[in-house]
Amino acid sequence: MNTGRAAKFPFLKESSEFAEKNSADLEDLLTSMNYEPARTRGVQRVMDALRHSEVSYTPLMNDYDRLIEVMSYPYARMIVSMVGDRFLTKRYALAEAVRMNRLLSTEDHETVRIVSEELGVESSIDADGIMRMKFTDYLTLSSRLKAIEWKLINSDVHHGLVYLPQDKFSRLMQNALQDKIESELPLMTPEEYRRYLQGDVTKVTMALEEEKRQFDPTGGKGMENQYLPPCISHIMEMSKQGLNLPHSARFALVTFLKALGMDYDGIIRVFSESPDFDESKSEYQIKHITGELAGTDGYTPPECKTMKTNGLCYCPDTLCQQEWMNHPLSYYRVKSGNYQKKDQQNGPEKETD
Repeated sequence: MNTGRAAKFPFLKESSEFAEKNSADLEDLLTSMNYEPARTRGVQRVMDALRHSEVSYTPLMNDYDRLIEVMSYPYARMIVSMVGDRFLTKRYALAEAVRMNRLLSTEDHETVRIVSEELGVESSIDADGIMRMKFTDYLTLSSRLKAIEWKLINSDVHHGLVYLPQDKFSRLMQNALQDKIESELPLMTPEEYRRYLQGDVTKVTMALEEEKRQFDPTGGKGMENQYLPPCISHIMEMSKQGLNLPHSARFALVTFLKALGMDYDGIIRVFSESPDFDESKSEYQIKHITGELAGTDGYTPPECKTMKTNGLCYCPDTLCQQEWMNHPLSYYRVKSGNYQKKDQQNGPEKETD
């Protein structure tokens, strides 16, 4: 058994076997003083996810350190499950996956193979050390990566297999682990365990609420029209005048309003200002785009590049024309002052599409 690998990648079967070999179970994890460091590290994993979007790495000097690292993983998952917030679940899944990517990109090929197999991806290695996966797995895992280098047509494909250097292979495994964790959470936490977790759950919940306030483009104040980017203002004006909005414009408006914290009632009120408004026709579209029908987070607002492609970039002002301005939400943040200025030359941190 490779205890170092079990600790670095605590979602492996090898990690569970390592815990079982040391008679470490959930009851001990929650109640024993011996596992207090694991509980502390478990909270840190979740806090790292909230504050840094990546779980930090801690030095593992011996098997005790490795066991603590392994046991901190289920503790973190229980906390996330008890909080029961989808934003936290997605942020935590991403943070664990980013950590894995960083570690996996420099691991030996056998470890890469074991990790990918655990994540449901068959892999092999050619004589030159290049990783291979089925093109169907590649398409699934690369679909959210928008850079042109990830297009299948730009990949090295032979006999149904995609050949990848290890760093790119690891990046795809990041997506696989993120999907795995999101699909597994929330866990059903037995009632008898919940009281042991409550203190740490409260701590994480408070941090989550603060993070959401900072993440909110409006700073928790709700939408103010004077801060809207020209493109969104124009779409809203077209809607008020009863002009026919293309689907891309409706999509951009609904996702933008949702990102500013509007619920269905708030969004439908915006559309209701149109003289030919028909709620029965708008309801399905809005609830589909916002994810309410499917019980998901819905879609994110398109970035400036997409708005231009769709012919929705209307009368860009001087702020729009800044080199670093890449997203309508960034415009709103800057105009309203609800961002942390990192660099006067580069502007605020970029939004993601």
